[in-house]
Amino acid sequence: MNRNLKVFGGFFGMTAVIIGAFGAHALAEQLTPESLKTFETGVKYQMYHALLMIVLGFTAKSGSKLYKVIFFMFILGVFFFSGSIYLLATNSMNDIDFTKIGFITPIGGTLLIIGWILVLVSFWSDDKKKMK
Repeated sequence: MNRNLKVFGGFFGMTAVIIGAFGAHALAEQLTPESLKTFETGVKYQMYHALLMIVLGFTAKSGSKLYKVIFFMFILGVFFFSGSIYLLATNSMNDIDFTKIGFITPIGGTLLIIGWILVLVSFWSDDKKKMK
């Protein structure tokens, strides 16, 4: 699981840089300032979670079921949250109306929040074990 956290964290980090550069250079003149800001929000959240996944990959206990759940919360959360934001921000450039998938964004956000809650739970339980 630690390897998966590091690999997906690295992948999400790499693609955040690529998508962010694409947004800053290729989309800057094609999107409204508001849409570009929305697009950048997706990139930021993807990068935040990429970095967190890498850190967790180095600190997680091998074989931990809790970290497997955290891993999947962050994977799905990033895909749903950032992915839907990328589509919604570039909606004006497509023939497909992506506003119909707008309900996915808060689902992704909720999954990310659950992942963070579980990270706190893991830290809390680790600290309690050290106190005994």
